[in-house]
Amino acid sequence: MELDAYEQRVLGCLVEKRITTPDVYPLSTNGIRTACNQSTNRDPVMHMDDEQVREACQGLYRAGLARLASGAGSRTIKYRHLAQEGLNVGEAELALIAVLLLRGPQTVGELRTRSERLYAFESLGTVTAVLDQLQRRELVELLEREPGRKEPRYAHRLGPRASGSPAVAPIAEPVSAPAPSAPFTPAPAAPGEAGLSTAELEARIAELETRVAALEELLD
Repeated sequence: MELDAYEQRVLGCLVEKRITTPDVYPLSTNGIRTACNQSTNRDPVMHMDDEQVREACQGLYRAGLARLASGAGSRTIKYRHLAQEGLNVGEAELALIAVLLLRGPQTVGELRTRSERLYAFESLGTVTAVLDQLQRRELVELLEREPGRKEPRYAHRLGPRASGSPAVAPIAEPVSAPAPSAPFTPAPAAPGEAGLSTAELEARIAELETRVAALEELLD
């Protein structure tokens, strides 16, 4: 499968927003554009316009990874992803793929931390086990460790990357891996709780941007 950079970004956003902002999902063209152009949780930061978003959605439709999801009588075109069906993956695998689509190559530790809003992995070992499964299916690859880095990084194989290291040899046949934990549902913050971390603040900003885009669509 060869998705271009815009298709990769749109697919990653559709997967992310289905979980993090379900009340404004499926996403309109405006909502997708806002999600794609976020300055947080994105690498690289993009500046897609509506036409690029529409073309990317059409490309994902042709690839069997997205479809129209506008309700009866709706004047706004909306889209939802079909990544689980199209790629034949579960929630844990999809969470890792989404992070790789949105943020580029990542270490195991980065993937566990940055996928928290999408799926709760019990340990680094669980993340590695899921990555091994994806690597055997040629949906991700392990890159050679770069000079100055302590750990190698993983990258998706759904299309060309902007930059990155060459991949290392595929892993051997599987051994039994631990089953992923149940999907993560964040608990509400308690009164008087300590200040939010930078990652939590970025996540809230991203969700607010998506909600604003949805409200703007309703007012048009």
